[in-house]
Amino acid sequence: MRKLASILLFLGILSNSFGQSKNSPLQISHLTGDFYVYKTFHDYKGTLISANALYLVTNKGVVLFDAPWDKTQFQPLLDSIKAKHHKEVVMHFATHSHEDRAGGLGFYRQKGIKTYTIKLTDEILKKNNEKRAQFIIPNDTTFTVGQHTFEVYYPGKGHAQDNVVVWFNKEKVLYGGCFIKSTEAKDLGYLGDADVKDWEKSIKKVQVKFKNPKYIITGHDGWKDLNSLNHTLKLVKEYNAAQY
Repeated sequence: MRKLASILLFLGILSNSFGQSKNSPLQISHLTGDFYVYKTFHDYKGTLISANALYLVTNKGVVLFDAPWDKTQFQPLLDSIKAKHHKEVVMHFATHSHEDRAGGLGFYRQKGIKTYTIKLTDEILKKNNEKRAQFIIPNDTTFTVGQHTFEVYYPGKGHAQDNVVVWFNKEKVLYGGCFIKSTEAKDLGYLGDADVKDWEKSIKKVQVKFKNPKYIITGHDGWKDLNSLNHTLKLVKEYNAAQY
């Protein structure tokens, strides 16, 4: 009986850790192969908004792309990854300077995890007196970690001045962060640091450079519709047509 109770308790912990409950503040789902998408939530002006991010499991450790928007989930994410994969997070990339992407740089750096941003992101964080990454990388950099290779690419201004995307060529996974809007989005959302005029050119660069993605991960809301990049372009064109 005690053994059964222990098993049930363990399964309960797993359920909470991996965020399978719709009410969980951390929801992790398998994408493909060694890729996992995780979702966290943040109260923005009275509305609870979800944020998507990605992690990749390699034989050299786990690579984290962006951080939970909910700061209370910084450590639970590490704990969940450790419990599920028996590996430590060894690298963390922030795809631009906003809190829903770069907010975990200080926490993860303090944990001994190697943290990375491009120079422009670092300059913005420094100007805003925010925690910065340990390593500054060129705008377009290819990394090989264990059995996986990926490219961090700066397409130009868009949602933010410094937004980058990440491309995994072998698996055709495009991690867009907030640069790419979900097909559920009715507008471009927060534009306080955006350059919508350049966003159109930047999207087209991504479309030319990274062809036929099998998965596109957007920064917020649903990400399973592959039309998200085209949808973002449509929203950008409509916005620009109304402005200029």
